[in-house]
Amino acid sequence: MADKKIIIAIDGHSSCGKSTLAKSLARELGYIYIDSGAMYRAVTLFALRNGWIVNGQPDRQKVISGLKDIFITFQWDNETEKNTTFLNGENIEEEIRHLAVSQNVSPISTIAEVRTEMVKQQRENGKNKGIVMDGRDIGTVVFPDAELKIFMTASPEIRSQRRYKELKEKGLDVDFDEILQNVEERDFIDSGREVSPLRKADDALVLDNSHLSREEQLQWSLNKVEERVKVYEGRN
Repeated sequence: MADKKIIIAIDGHSSCGKSTLAKSLARELGYIYIDSGAMYRAVTLFALRNGWIVNGQPDRQKVISGLKDIFITFQWDNETEKNTTFLNGENIEEEIRHLAVSQNVSPISTIAEVRTEMVKQQRENGKNKGIVMDGRDIGTVVFPDAELKIFMTASPEIRSQRRYKELKEKGLDVDFDEILQNVEERDFIDSGREVSPLRKADDALVLDNSHLSREEQLQWSLNKVEERVKVYEGRN
């Protein structure tokens, strides 16, 4: 793989394996994986530490005012072979997975100013390239100039079958038709919401993984990375 690093933005429908592919790409390429969910957890942890969340309700003004004191970065940990989240230079990867954070992250993530600040910091993390990020609006909103944009999709039936199998293997009693209905509802909501709706960027490459293994998806993506790197190297 060439030395030049690029930004890889992965968007797509729910239950398509976006995060799995993004993490695998980051590991293979030696890139940083920007975990947007971890960023909201970091803000939640900061708010909890400062007593800005009481009975599950955040003090919006205190949270918004405190955003200026929050700086989130990511590093790859070679020992654990995991992406690691840092809050103001402190490794908080384990602490943000605790129940108290999980129980309070949703109301924090609904604050518009928090989202605006997180997008700003995501872009800051991407200044030196060599990053992979997945979501619903990465190629359209967060990194519209990303060198490689991938839009992942698969039929609702295939995605529901994968989800059904995953839950069954965990010993849960689930109904396939209910899962399919949930997947279709999420598609409708994601595509129709007012703020940053799910849509394919005009220059995104479509990866329909309905009949592809994880290894095949990774290899397809690595090939596209190599192609794009060569293109951008040729321009410089």
